[in-house]
Amino acid sequence: MRIACLAPLIAPVLPAGPYGPHAFLVDLARSLAGRGHEVVVYCAEGSRAPGLELRRIRVDPLVAGSRVLPPAGAAMASVRGAEAPAGGSEAVAAAVRAAFEGAVDAIRRDGADVVSQHAFDAEAIELAEDLPVLHTLHLPPIEPSVVAAARTTRAALATVSERCRRDWEGAGVAVPRVLRDGVPDSHPGRPAVEPVALMAGRFSPEKGTAAGIRVALRAGLLPRLVGEPYDQAYFRGEVAPLLGLVDFIPTVARPELWRLMARATVTLLPIAWEEPFGLVAAEAQMAGCPVVGYRRGALPEIVEEGVSGLLVEPDDEDALVAAMEIARRLDRGRVRASARRRLGLETAVAAYERALTEVGRGTGEGFP
Repeated sequence: MRIACLAPLIAPVLPAGPYGPHAFLVDLARSLAGRGHEVVVYCAEGSRAPGLELRRIRVDPLVAGSRVLPPAGAAMASVRGAEAPAGGSEAVAAAVRAAFEGAVDAIRRDGADVVSQHAFDAEAIELAEDLPVLHTLHLPPIEPSVVAAARTTRAALATVSERCRRDWEGAGVAVPRVLRDGVPDSHPGRPAVEPVALMAGRFSPEKGTAAGIRVALRAGLLPRLVGEPYDQAYFRGEVAPLLGLVDFIPTVARPELWRLMARATVTLLPIAWEEPFGLVAAEAQMAGCPVVGYRRGALPEIVEEGVSGLLVEPDDEDALVAAMEIARRLDRGRVRASARRRLGLETAVAAYERALTEVGRGTGEGFP
């Protein structure tokens, strides 16, 4: 098949980046190409992904202002474009539409049997309506414009966990298929374990970064942050004052992140929202590192309780500290074996290949 993969255009796709959908899309595209498909990734200018054919789309810098800031807490609402210039929301919206018009026009010119679309933008759904496309909803229904577009599209929809599918159905959007992310086998070996609690990715309120620093220190572990600020106001107000107590490492390439995970005592996910999947949790387990976090969102689907990690009731920092002590004693070989059994990339790629074949042929329940 000729497969067009449309990436989120909010930022370039890079070897070292904090965006889970970008990381998974690169793994997916490489694996589909390895299975004999002709794969082209449509992504923002400035993107780099060795070994992949890229079509770089011109993206106005204003598009960075369209980022969705997920909610912290139980409420299903988001703030889109919170960091846009004052009075610039219309300009941001126009820039987003222009970027996706450029991407979809390029896909039409090149031709494709099917499109695997991963951007969480209403424009990406609306503009591709006449294409054979599978939209993967990587987030819950937190952005009204995306919910409206998903509710009215005739295209195929998928999401990344059963929990996320229930959330979409609760918003009135039937999502017929769950396509979980998968992660490569990181082959970590058996490095010496350091007294470190690692948190990775983007730092924002829903990730619970400041709470994670507190509980790591209470557990006698060095908090290690690997990634970059996403919500600048939160980072300045809640995280930056604690940076003297942590080991802060800017975003690194994924192989280096996996090495850091393999050496950490635990990977910590004190999430304050309904996590749609949890790529960091999957990567940590594949590296043999137990996961400790709050029992929210899809994490119960990703963590094998008592084997590859421990989840506790949300917002109970005392329970989180106690769980970190228990997690130190988990067998790291069993952690990794659990991940290889449940969370491997090849399982995810095979599921995508089946779904994209059905979309391209116009067959399958819930598909056009």
